[in-house]
Amino acid sequence: MATLTSVTFGGKTWTPQFVQSINQEKCIGCGRCFKACGRNVLLLKALNEEGEWVEDEEDEEIERKVMTIANRDACIGCEACSRVCPKNCYTHEALN
Repeated sequence: MATLTSVTFGGKTWTPQFVQSINQEKCIGCGRCFKACGRNVLLLKALNEEGEWVEDEEDEEIERKVMTIANRDACIGCEACSRVCPKNCYTHEALN
């Protein structure tokens, strides 16, 4: 199967790189990537001290928050999330 490519407004070939994973050990939960993504791909979620997801945001057990991929199917491969990430947490891949 061929790699998905597109063309920029200027006529240059562009290969979208779709989000595959977020390194949650590196993520500081700053939210920059969330603000940069206009497609509702990402969601900030809370973790407790044991590294388990906390559903109730008011829960006092919250240790920290990290970004997650909530809607991978909405990703257009622009990589805006990784360009603003101060900790280089993102992995992207072209669609083959």
